[in-house]
Amino acid sequence: MRSTKGHFRIGARRSGWPGRPLLPGLGAAIAMLAWGCADASSAPPGDRSPVGRGPLAPSTTSWGPETPHFNLEVILRNDDGGFGHVKFRQPNDAQRIVHLDVWVRDLEPNTNYQLQRATDANVNDDCTGTNWLTLGRGTTPVAIVTDDDGTGRAELFRDLGATPVGTTFDIHFRVVRAGTTAVVLDSECYQFTVDQ
Repeated sequence: MRSTKGHFRIGARRSGWPGRPLLPGLGAAIAMLAWGCADASSAPPGDRSPVGRGPLAPSTTSWGPETPHFNLEVILRNDDGGFGHVKFRQPNDAQRIVHLDVWVRDLEPNTNYQLQRATDANVNDDCTGTNWLTLGRGTTPVAIVTDDDGTGRAELFRDLGATPVGTTFDIHFRVVRAGTTAVVLDSECYQFTVDQ
């Protein structure tokens, strides 16, 4: 078998390239660029995403449509500078579980609080519902416990399996001191649609 190594070096010298080995990492960079330019249509249907827009690693959770009615960023406030945030997410699966990642700050230190929600079916961005439900993990209420600085976190969830897919309602939230109805934070009105 005839070697092409000598021919490559001769051709490289003629083109002005000195024939030295590639810099370390340059080969890997070229391979990554080629991968980034690959045709996405060859990827499985669930893996098609434009380069630079998807996560760096494959996600094991498939979230619902990126529309405000499906996944909410709920902000809660009070007049004293207290603040809360609820990341309200429903994975795109058959279980219809809503995850509520709660974070509060500037509340009373070392205190137990609870997240509550009220809904109404008259969808008009005017939350008039008073059917306050204390949220937790499933049907078990869970406290948001603040630390010495008045900051607290909780990972909660709610099963919406009994609610028909496509149901839309107005929803608002509040944080109360545990065991009382003393409201320390409340939100504006949001709309939510049950997805699957």
